[in-house]
Amino acid sequence: MRGIQVSKYVKGPRCLQVEELPDPVPKATEYLISVRASAANFFDLLQIRGNYQHQPPLPWISGMEFSGEVLRTPSKLPNDQKPKYEVGSKVIGAAQGAYATKICAAEENLRPVPAGWNPVDAAGLFVTGPTSYAALTTRSNLRKGEYILIHAAAGGVGLAAVQIAKTLGATVIATAGTKHKLDVARAFGADHCVDYTQQNWPEQVKKLTPKGAGVNVVYDPVGMIEKSIKCMAWGGRLLVIGFAAGKIEKVAMNRVLLKNLSILGLHWGEVRKNEPKTHEVVWNGLLDLMREGKFRSTAYTDKQYVGLESIPEALRALGSRETWGKVVIEVPDEVKSKL
Repeated sequence: MRGIQVSKYVKGPRCLQVEELPDPVPKATEYLISVRASAANFFDLLQIRGNYQHQPPLPWISGMEFSGEVLRTPSKLPNDQKPKYEVGSKVIGAAQGAYATKICAAEENLRPVPAGWNPVDAAGLFVTGPTSYAALTTRSNLRKGEYILIHAAAGGVGLAAVQIAKTLGATVIATAGTKHKLDVARAFGADHCVDYTQQNWPEQVKKLTPKGAGVNVVYDPVGMIEKSIKCMAWGGRLLVIGFAAGKIEKVAMNRVLLKNLSILGLHWGEVRKNEPKTHEVVWNGLLDLMREGKFRSTAYTDKQYVGLESIPEALRALGSRETWGKVVIEVPDEVKSKL
């Protein structure tokens, strides 16, 4: 197979190279999958530099999120259960090694490609969709009529959150750093848009809420909790989703007390292990929205990235905040590409 293997930590994505590598050998409980598309994530940039909280032992193949086709099913599953996916099944998933033409993955890390979705649209769904659905339903319990502030609303999890919040009947105030990204957020359903590069953005947000009371929920994948408290309503909920800005915040807890606020974290990757029932509820709810046509792909469409060789540039663009939505790299069929 071909893939991007990290044998030593690098300064940035432009140092990554595609290599000819041995085909991965699945464990008895794993599927072997032909990758059709790989999704780029901010944590990929951290991982190749050695700065992520989960660092596999060197050498390892980069990438974590993908869509593909099952080539081989597990030879032995617990309790002699039958594999859920047959050879030829189209799946999405998350496993280390997505920047390659083949990957191994356990059944619990796979889901079927939603009906009507192509590999590129589906590849970026596995992390962003359920993260936002779980945050808004199981963590913050966003309700009809409430106001929610979604930071980095034109990003992958942001656009997912915008769509889900609208299905729940909330009014969405979206933030982003450029006019183009604000336009994208609006196209996905945001009611109001605010440029968070302006110093007075918290005041602008408050003015958009009834009687200037502030928002009920903040969805923050960036690291903007401290400033967001300024535009929170009494009893509001702050969702900590990530730290895309690269800085771990310190919050003055007296301000949390004075407004009777709740700070709620969500690490979606840990939900399956700690709350398996919640994990299924979230996926079922998200898939229902797709079937009803209320949730669409957030794949970045301003530019196409095709082939593993385009991954360094895709990661560079992602890290430079040049993109919106979910950056996905199409991976041509390995057999057909050799013909």
